[in-house]
Amino acid sequence: MTRIFRALPPQFALIVPATVILYIVSPLLAAGSVSGSSILIVFSFASILAIAAIGQTLVIQQGGLDLSVPGVISLAAVLVTKFPDGDNSALALWIAGALACGVVSGLICGIAITRFRVTALVATLAVNALLYGTVLYLTKGTSTEAVPTMLSGFAVGRIYGVPHLAIFAVILVLLIEIGIRTTVWGRRFVAVGVSARAARAASLRVTSYKVATYAIAGAFYALSGVLLAGYLRVPSLLVGNSYLLPTITVVVLGGTSLLGGAGSVAATAIGAIFLVQLQQVVIGMGAPTSAQFVIQAGIILLGMSISVVPWRLLFDVFMRRPPANASAALRRR
Repeated sequence: MTRIFRALPPQFALIVPATVILYIVSPLLAAGSVSGSSILIVFSFASILAIAAIGQTLVIQQGGLDLSVPGVISLAAVLVTKFPDGDNSALALWIAGALACGVVSGLICGIAITRFRVTALVATLAVNALLYGTVLYLTKGTSTEAVPTMLSGFAVGRIYGVPHLAIFAVILVLLIEIGIRTTVWGRRFVAVGVSARAARAASLRVTSYKVATYAIAGAFYALSGVLLAGYLRVPSLLVGNSYLLPTITVVVLGGTSLLGGAGSVAATAIGAIFLVQLQQVVIGMGAPTSAQFVIQAGIILLGMSISVVPWRLLFDVFMRRPPANASAALRRR
């Protein structure tokens, strides 16, 4: 087992054994947390989170951070509930509209960041506020209606006991993972994320890749909003509120540095399973909802500290010995 874990790619080296351990100890911490019904719930919500986190992973790989996730999810949920008004024949049109809104919001973020040099946090937060305003304008602050039966039937349906959402999420994750690793565009995307300066020197369209990344990410947020509305049937007005921090958390769990660079949407998806299962355990233990936010914040802080804090230097200082590069310099003298 140890050899298998060591053979895993870097992004999977932590999250895979952590997820296995979590499922082993879950029954000991909270009875029923790995029952059949509980696993189906975890996989359904983890699939929706994983789809949204695909977009966040791509953005973070480009050295950005997207805070428009809640607004896009909430607007998409409103568009597929309020306007079809239960009519299945109008569903496809409004799903396309929801995806288009996600793409447009991403384009606005990407252009503001790349062309007008607006900080990613400011640009995406501003777009999120605009999206929230749009939701309130469209709904007049009242609760949304029920989704068409075709969408809810797909969202809660199963094939041989496996949720449709899980199958759909796996297909999307595999397509993105394979595309990034095997296509020319995918390799150029990674190169831009690792070093924009080197990518420009290699005549790559850095700005185009970054803008396209935000647009594609917006489409994934909107898609997750559509599926979430279908699963809940009657979603709350701002249903995306609870998805901002989790999308960042699972990216960190999946081993993608918040400073940008190489990453893996497949590892992010496993991180989504880990986080949703951990939430189930926390709830099963009777802990308050605030404990979930503390755990998520702790994971993000840990991920940032691993990338930013010079642990080797601190260890050398703690052990009261010169750093490794200083020792090498002394030996050369």
